[in-house]
Amino acid sequence: MVIEMTIQVRVSDFEKGLNWYKTLLRKEPDFVPHEGFAEWELIPGSWLQVAEGNPTQGNGPLRLGVTDIESERERVMKELGVELFEVYSREEVPVKWGSFSDPWGNRLGLFEYLDKTEEAKTIKRVLQR
Repeated sequence: MVIEMTIQVRVSDFEKGLNWYKTLLRKEPDFVPHEGFAEWELIPGSWLQVAEGNPTQGNGPLRLGVTDIESERERVMKELGVELFEVYSREEVPVKWGSFSDPWGNRLGLFEYLDKTEEAKTIKRVLQR
């Protein structure tokens, strides 16, 4: 039985990486156990770890669910210098999505539910934990 999950990205400059991810996530880390390592609990039981080290090529993307992908895309472009990325959708897929990279080459992305009723159910479920 899986009870939690973590995903780790590595950055070659930890201080810059820490600040970049604090801006992306709009919060301070939830846990900093030692130098060169920080963790954020994104939703209950799901953790993003940022560690000092050599980035892994070809990983990801780790996509974060948001309620307005276009405004969030504009924010990450403005605040983090992310290059313009396309937002995709397909008739058979219930979300629209887009991908980008952090300055160290880690693949990230955003997605937004097309069905706002389903989105509201997901938000309610996450907040009830």
